[in-house]
Amino acid sequence: MIILAGGFGTRLSSVVKDVPKPMAPIHGKPFLHYIFRELQQQQIQQVILSVGYLNQVVQDYFGDNYLGISIKYAVEYEPLGTGGGIRNAFQYVEDDAFVLNGDTFFDIELAKLKATGADITLALKPMFQFDRYGTVELNEEHRIVSFNEKQYCEHGLINGGIYYFRKSLFEKIETPEKFSFEKEVLEKHLSELRIAGVVFDNYFIDIGIPEDYARAQQDFQDVDL
Repeated sequence: MIILAGGFGTRLSSVVKDVPKPMAPIHGKPFLHYIFRELQQQQIQQVILSVGYLNQVVQDYFGDNYLGISIKYAVEYEPLGTGGGIRNAFQYVEDDAFVLNGDTFFDIELAKLKATGADITLALKPMFQFDRYGTVELNEEHRIVSFNEKQYCEHGLINGGIYYFRKSLFEKIETPEKFSFEKEVLEKHLSELRIAGVVFDNYFIDIGIPEDYARAQQDFQDVDL
């Protein structure tokens, strides 16, 4: 299990300062705490935290074990992009792995992503009346056939920020040291890789903007810490 936890949180800077985005406080706990709590409930035993910006803040809080989950750190000493961060973290992974964005919470059953046999499987969320996210098109075999740019959409599927990766993926494609996973892997290699999607109409939140960070404060107020 890899969690991408190196985000700057530029759009959140008006309400959250001096911490990486996944460390934004929600009722006295960092947002990342709630992700760990969900992983604990799904019997995840080890996590690789991909960290960069103010990484010591993350390491000081979570240490090498949190809620019974063993933690290792893959440190980016300069920003590598989402793709570079994933590839850097995979050096600590022996086999295929889940990858999660550390600034989103998507309440899904992780094991369902393993069943597709694809190189990469994405957890997809149905959304209505939105323009913040690009959309994903699926065929009848659950294979992703296109990624569409952000624009207003009445109804569509979005990338929910949780993936299941075959470790062999990076042997199949060439990538630079710093790169966007979304642009340089998902979109660029869509026709040659097997990229699948599984739809979950479950709770989802992305705290990347102040409005949704405020909504997370409301949504998590009754959660058992």
